[in-house]
Amino acid sequence: MASQIQHPGQPGRGKFKIYIGMSAGVGKSYRMLQEAHALLRSGVNIQIGFIETHGRKETEALVEGLPVIPRRQAFYKGKLMEEMDLGAILLLAPDWVVVDELAHSNIPGSRNEKRWQDVQELLRAGINVISAVNIQHMESINAQVKTITGVEVQERVPDSMLQMANEVVNIDLTADELITRLKEGKIYDRAKVETALRNFFQSEKILQLRELALKEVASQVERKVVTEVPKNRQMRHERFLACISSNNEVARKVIRKTARLAAYYHGEWFVLYVQTPEESTGRIDLAAQRHLINNFKLATELGAEVLQVQHANIAAAIMEMAQEKDITTVCIGKPHITLFGILLRTNIFNQLLKTLSAHQTDIVILS
Repeated sequence: MASQIQHPGQPGRGKFKIYIGMSAGVGKSYRMLQEAHALLRSGVNIQIGFIETHGRKETEALVEGLPVIPRRQAFYKGKLMEEMDLGAILLLAPDWVVVDELAHSNIPGSRNEKRWQDVQELLRAGINVISAVNIQHMESINAQVKTITGVEVQERVPDSMLQMANEVVNIDLTADELITRLKEGKIYDRAKVETALRNFFQSEKILQLRELALKEVASQVERKVVTEVPKNRQMRHERFLACISSNNEVARKVIRKTARLAAYYHGEWFVLYVQTPEESTGRIDLAAQRHLINNFKLATELGAEVLQVQHANIAAAIMEMAQEKDITTVCIGKPHITLFGILLRTNIFNQLLKTLSAHQTDIVILS
């Protein structure tokens, strides 16, 4: 399964497409080669600058019939090594070129230190590039990857490479599908399977890396929408504001139900507690303070950002926060003598409804 985003390119610069995945073996190289065959059938001048098949038969079979630019050979520490021939690609200047292993470090003495720098040079020359990278190689999440896998990835790619891409395609598999592929010998030689299962290819690790890959593509979509789609045509993302009081039972219900709404709509959410003068630190009893702290903790555990403000007027505080956080839905508890009761007794309640309505913000009363 793949998800894809597209963005316009810069004039004079080659187009850049990246296949991204949670790990080796999800099918990035395979998909690049499939695309290369499709372009070739359409009469496009596409060349294979570098492809790494890792000995996978199904991937190797797809290389056949595609024009391949021979690799450059060089000696390093007494060994004959092969690298992508950047000079040859620039000289041949194909319309499109496939460049696998974006995070690869070139042999010392090469034109560029890193392959992603080779790709930048190709793009500047007006050559369109199709490449691939695993999520664990992205620079900004290096620490998270180390926490998940216990390994610090040395070959890393700056996040700017994803941001400059015209298309980012996520190649996605479930953890079970990936492990099945591994056991069938479709990722590594069968002799390496047991070691891989004991180390990197554990379900909980794969799930977390999958989450990182999906989030990265989603964040790329969001950034590009903000910069490239006119604001009046942008889809408004759901953002929920759960308004709670010191009433412990109602507060917990509001928090839990808002968490479910936010999860259903894949939206951000916040929990707002307005501390009035009547509930200042010196006046609120210890039991209520303890319940509030526990509810803040619950909200944080469920993924909310907790907001605490001091204000004499609860309705006014809600309006201010709803506008500041661009809230789409305000969630409050059913009528009771604290929060909602105060709202109903204030002459500002109609103003609250009018203001929220003007900003296309809904109010939901949770039973």
